Amino acid sequence: MKGCLLSAFHTVPVEVQFYVVDVIKDFIIGSVVCLFHCHRSLSPDTWLTPRCRIGVSSCVSGLMYTCDISVFVMCFRCVGANILLLTQAFRRKFIIPDFEVFASNMDQLYYSTQRQEGGHVADYIPQLAKFSPNLWGVSLCTVDGQRHSAGDTKVPFCLQSCVKPLEYAIAVHEIGTEHVHRYVGKEPSGLNSLHSVNTKLLQHKNTVLKGFPSSSSLQPNSNKAERFDYVMEYLKKMAGTEYVGFSNATFQSEKETGDRNFAIGYYLKEKKCFPENADMIAALDFYFQLCSIEVTCESGCVMAATLANGGICPITGERVLSAEAVRNTLSLMHSCGMYDFSGQFAFHVGLPAKSGVSGAVLLVVPNIMGIMCWSPPLDRVGNSVRGIHFCQELVSLFNFHNYDNLRHFARKLDPRRLSFDDRNKSVVNLMFAAYSGDVSALRRFALLAVDMEEKDYDSRTGLHVASAEVFQHFFITAYIALSIRWGNTPLDDARQFGRDGVVSVLTEYQQMYLCSNGSQSKTEDQRKLDSEGCGLS
Repeated sequence: MKGCLLSAFHTVPVEVQFYVVDVIKDFIIGSVVCLFHCHRSLSPDTWLTPRCRIGVSSCVSGLMYTCDISVFVMCFRCVGANILLLTQAFRRKFIIPDFEVFASNMDQLYYSTQRQEGGHVADYIPQLAKFSPNLWGVSLCTVDGQRHSAGDTKVPFCLQSCVKPLEYAIAVHEIGTEHVHRYVGKEPSGLNSLHSVNTKLLQHKNTVLKGFPSSSSLQPNSNKAERFDYVMEYLKKMAGTEYVGFSNATFQSEKETGDRNFAIGYYLKEKKCFPENADMIAALDFYFQLCSIEVTCESGCVMAATLANGGICPITGERVLSAEAVRNTLSLMHSCGMYDFSGQFAFHVGLPAKSGVSGAVLLVVPNIMGIMCWSPPLDRVGNSVRGIHFCQELVSLFNFHNYDNLRHFARKLDPRRLSFDDRNKSVVNLMFAAYSGDVSALRRFALLAVDMEEKDYDSRTGLHVASAEVFQHFFITAYIALSIRWGNTPLDDARQFGRDGVVSVLTEYQQMYLCSNGSQSKTEDQRKLDSEGCGLS
């Protein structure tokens, strides 16, 4: 249900998103009140005062007025199943609190990178040569499911070598690290390099060839079709059931032009680098199939986010990979993922990544987000020109480099933090909302976990301001007796400005709640309210 809600919300127009937020926002207020009191097994007549019943009824009636019953039921189910997610959103408790500003910065990086020229589209696989060099897309997904995309993010492309860390993670998850590393080493060697393919291959195995041994280790007793479906199911889970396809044309093209891969395969077979009784040709065929799996930037970034989230898909909440598998995968991506540029990338970018000759770059910011960049033109070592530039600019703007100091690096932005002027802004916004009687804004502030008792320079709260204006339908807190530095309570202000309706509401609240609580320690202001509202001296 979480995945459905996020995916649906991500695809609708912005105007509809604001409408849905307003509807759900009002619905949550009534729902929280109902759930809070129902949890105490009390009947509605016991816990709902007339004023509260009117409020909840208005909330539900408004929702019923704007939606038919099926939409109402769907909304109720979505809210019920995603109450923690919605609470995080309203309270800005996501990993990136100010996501709009962050998305704007990402757009700027996207457009500045778009101007990068150079590179050539891979043509040694004929099917890849058909893509336009002008295609360029970037999508990101945070560990909380926040999404943003820019450019050609819905165009399918093949994972190519980007599938290797995913395949490795599945193998480690299923059969364990020790077994996998009998056949797969940990050292980088570059693009299509035979340098480390030697008698010490077990100790110095390059990531380029990782697809051969690890693919032959998966489901050893199954046929080709079952093995392929097995991996596809895993990839779909990692992508949160978003688009994962297969390009048969690319598969056939790879087989017809894979002479070097066949040569490496036979050399590995001679050095006994495959598991016992493994079929090298079948393993190579399977490897070509996996390289021909298609994703989009939008589905690929969810795969990366699953790695960033420790193996749990942020869209569905399902654990797909073990923590050990993810840790090992990110370690190898960090040291071996970018061909002959791996050392440079680790030095300048400092993040786990894997590139493919289709122009894809799968980037993981651990515990924060996953990013998929795609642009077909490649540099001389087989990495996307725009993809590399984007990653470098990303860590130049944000402190995402693994070795950036999070406390003493003022030149970079940290999107994980709220800005320092939020408190001042919240006070001003709260006061203006109270002054103008903007109930929706006050509800929104409450859901965002804004301190409704924030004070201005005169120690006036929003309740003081509301009490002095012709505004009776405001939020009453338990601190109505708070006084400003001039000694006035909200009730004093209401009397001073002749707001009889407000005086009546405050007095009623005082009588219903403060008297029933029987507070033991009363300030002078509280005693004044008690004597006037409850008849106590």
